[in-house]
Amino acid sequence: MKKIVRNNCILNNASDLEQLFVSDKFPVYMGCTEQEKEKDLFMEMNWYISRSTGCIQLNPLPPIELVYQAQHNDSTGTIWLKHNQLFARFIRAFKPGKILEIGGAHGTLAKMMLTESSTLNWTIIEPNPSPDLPPQVNVVEEFFSENFNYTEGFDALIHSHVFEHMYYPLQFISHLQNIMPQGTLHFFSIPNIFLLLLKKFVNSLNFEHTCLLIEPYVDYLLTSHGFRLLKKEYFFEHSIFYACERTNDVTKLPLPNLYHQNKNIFMDFIDYYQTTVSNLNQKIDNSEYNIYLFGAHIFSQYLISMGLKQTKIECILDNSPIKIGKRLYGTKLNVKSPKCLSKEQQPPVVILKAGDYSNEIKKDILENINSSTIFWE
Repeated sequence: MKKIVRNNCILNNASDLEQLFVSDKFPVYMGCTEQEKEKDLFMEMNWYISRSTGCIQLNPLPPIELVYQAQHNDSTGTIWLKHNQLFARFIRAFKPGKILEIGGAHGTLAKMMLTESSTLNWTIIEPNPSPDLPPQVNVVEEFFSENFNYTEGFDALIHSHVFEHMYYPLQFISHLQNIMPQGTLHFFSIPNIFLLLLKKFVNSLNFEHTCLLIEPYVDYLLTSHGFRLLKKEYFFEHSIFYACERTNDVTKLPLPNLYHQNKNIFMDFIDYYQTTVSNLNQKIDNSEYNIYLFGAHIFSQYLISMGLKQTKIECILDNSPIKIGKRLYGTKLNVKSPKCLSKEQQPPVVILKAGDYSNEIKKDILENINSSTIFWE
């Protein structure tokens, strides 16, 4: 495996990184697989912080083709449905006509907006496009990079939960500046990573979210690369919607130094999971009930990498149809629908650490599958 070295701060290129924490063995892919577990690849997860900006970042990085080897997120659940509906409404208010979308994945946003306006011209850049995209959507099957050049013209560029996946966000926003003509609209949604980390959610930082791309840094990157903010909207504590215009008439914001704040929050996050896993292992050792782990994703991989015992766990539970019947990469655990809990004669135990999605998961299981389920959260 050829690792990608990122020795400098991703915001200002300063060579001032300070090591914070190392996880020796972590799966390089967040999804599920049908391959033999002996073929799974692992890498150290080595976190640093820049002393001049406070930006936390991973170094080194796995090759991008391993991290995104297949499409593993189908945005299952009511939170994602509401996110996409409100983001579509947010964009629609500006009445774009010819759209270029980076990382369209399953085309959920395109489908929603084309249903409302079939005259939209929509192109998606996506290395793993869904086979059921609407026929009127044009697809460019590749990763978006600094080598990408689009000559067809567009009046709006869109990306949803893509910016935080970029290994080099400074270069990403610089390339957008170069390919977007003056007056072009720029819409995007990003996770509120600061609040995710503050709430101890593991989908904040990982092999896909390789840097702490929080709101003050995003605002700095936008204004320093010719993007004027038109509107910003918060989707609960989950995401932030941005509407910008490409222009040279913009006031640049300074790059803040959030070193002490970010370091303290990150180390609290690490301490929390070390304690949590220790407590869960004690419960596992003493439990007489059947134990399940919810989430065929980073939520379970993180717990296991921090030392959660797999030996007494029956399987991974997940609602996503594209994951059920497969194995969570980097583990020995197969994935089943939570409906299997209905067959339990004694109260089943579900380990549930699924961030913002935990409440809807818990509610669904208790109301629709097995009301006697015990949750360890």
